[in-house]
Amino acid sequence: MTTGGKDWLSCRQVLNIMVIFGFMLNYALRVNFTIAIVVMCKTLKSVTNGDLGNATAEAFSGGSNITDQGGIPEEDKFEWDAYQQNLMLGSFFWGYVLTELPGGRLAEVVGGRRVFGYSMLFASVLTLIIPLAAYTHYIAVVILRAVLGFFLGASWPAIHPLTAVWIPPMDRSKFISNMMASSLGAAITMPICGFLIATVGWQSVFYFTGGISLLWSIIWFLVVFETPATHPRISAEERNEIESAIGAVGKTKKPTYVPWKSLFTSAPVWAIILTHGASVFGFFTVVNQLPTYMKYILGFNIKENGLLSSLPYFGKYAMAVMSSHLADYLRKSGTLSTTATRKIFTAFAVMTPGFLMIIQVYKGMNAQWAVSIFTLALFLNGAVTAGYLGNGLDIAPNFSGTIFGMANTLSSFGGFVSAYMVGVLTNENQTYGQWQIVFWILAVVYIVGSSAYVLMGSGELQPWNNPPERGVTNLEAEEGVPLNQQAQNNKIS
Repeated sequence: MTTGGKDWLSCRQVLNIMVIFGFMLNYALRVNFTIAIVVMCKTLKSVTNGDLGNATAEAFSGGSNITDQGGIPEEDKFEWDAYQQNLMLGSFFWGYVLTELPGGRLAEVVGGRRVFGYSMLFASVLTLIIPLAAYTHYIAVVILRAVLGFFLGASWPAIHPLTAVWIPPMDRSKFISNMMASSLGAAITMPICGFLIATVGWQSVFYFTGGISLLWSIIWFLVVFETPATHPRISAEERNEIESAIGAVGKTKKPTYVPWKSLFTSAPVWAIILTHGASVFGFFTVVNQLPTYMKYILGFNIKENGLLSSLPYFGKYAMAVMSSHLADYLRKSGTLSTTATRKIFTAFAVMTPGFLMIIQVYKGMNAQWAVSIFTLALFLNGAVTAGYLGNGLDIAPNFSGTIFGMANTLSSFGGFVSAYMVGVLTNENQTYGQWQIVFWILAVVYIVGSSAYVLMGSGELQPWNNPPERGVTNLEAEEGVPLNQQAQNNKIS
């Protein structure tokens, strides 16, 4: 990383780049099967409309064009019926929801680098053998997808503990915005996989995404390290800058247990959980159900327009980056407190889409209005990175992985709930009146969820972030106080 005694990239810049590509590939490993299955089998069209997997497949596949261009003779396609397809598509979430919370806690104990890196490594290997599993039996795909979800579920909360030791508090919004690179990955994965299927075959989707992710995993372990102190190539200047900003002066003991009672009774924690659940529920509903609404109500196939299909993903990532830079600037300059910053940006990112859904109730019969409103809602939602998304690092950096794991476990059910809701409301009743009910539900969820954060959210460090060790007096446990506060106390004494 150096030449002529000068650094090309700082260790934090390398970490940023690796995390950006990591989340892009993370999402590619998640959706590649939903894209490929369009041409792998004969009976995708019989999958129930309410199923999340089918909706996702439609949203990411680019529609029937891939099927037409796949070049696979009908007799060579798999004889998978609707039930089998639903099972394969949905099995990913069986494992995914199991490891959100354990993955976050594990990252707090052993380090985010290990958890995120190994999750991606194993997921990459599993992706490479999906074609073999498909030719073996559909149950093999079900098992493989469930295990794949198991590993990828642990990866998301692992980034928060890594952030806690590598990124100064006033720069964390910008770093957390890297998680939204998953949206960028979705936008890029769609056309690439479509091209590979049309020119090489569906197997290439798994070999390409799995191979690139495997290469990324190897590089990750070569250039990323758990802490600045363990990085062999970090300069003394950069290490001192990070450790001084975080307050990592001297050896400090991490809590050996989670204060579950304090955590479960904490209003700021529940503010994060409820708002995250509302935000993800809205995202799943808009992204997965928009193609269905546009097709059946407005007679407009949004999937046939590549730009309109990808625009929301690019827009969400752009908003994530811009809002996070602004949020950290406002906090650094003292213009806004951390609490005020988190609440303002959360309201902007989650409450505003709620009001847009109310407009959709009255303007949704117009295709231009509908596409514009949905696109704007997803664009604004990208600002969650400046709001609640990294708030766990503000209130309890020692347990930020656990908090995000709790929030993401709840939100993971959002896709199932939204698909079931739309299915119940519109089954054999695809009318604008029924979709107006969907929009009203979205509006209420967005507004109530964001209101919970505005009322209960906080940017202040919580006292239970440093619980005393069991059987140890408060005086003996003083090394558990925030590191920067401990340094200040030493100066005063």
